[in-house]
Amino acid sequence: MAEAAGIFAREFPYLDCYVQLGVAQGRVLSVSFPSQPDPDSREDHELLDRIEGYLQGAQEDFREVTVALTVPTDQRRVLEAVREIPYGEEASVSQVAVMAAGLSGDEAAAHEQVRLALDANPAPIFIPDHRVRDGPSAAPPAVEQKLRSLEGL
Repeated sequence: MAEAAGIFAREFPYLDCYVQLGVAQGRVLSVSFPSQPDPDSREDHELLDRIEGYLQGAQEDFREVTVALTVPTDQRRVLEAVREIPYGEEASVSQVAVMAAGLSGDEAAAHEQVRLALDANPAPIFIPDHRVRDGPSAAPPAVEQKLRSLEGL
């Protein structure tokens, strides 16, 4: 990924919003879906080009994109497990809890930890929480549904 740092945003008609990235030191810090971009944002970033290809049907998994995860350890385990769900496939909250080995507590507590991590996901699309069928997504519901539809879920 280019070493450009800053805020980057591009409008994507398929999503009916912008995709806005916060990037620093080659890492994605955040992904959001505003109706209007930050006034200081720029459109020229290779990840926005890749997102455009993905939204046009390219089977992109973004696994090699570095996401800065400044979240508690249990949430990190969950989000790293979610990154392993392949394009066009989905998993349940229960399956993600198993994939994220080491979550504390009983089954109900582990499921709650998964839901909390999904809800706090700083980088939807790059951490594809839309592939978890019965969990929350950090993306707006309309965006989540379009991503699911795009992947045939």
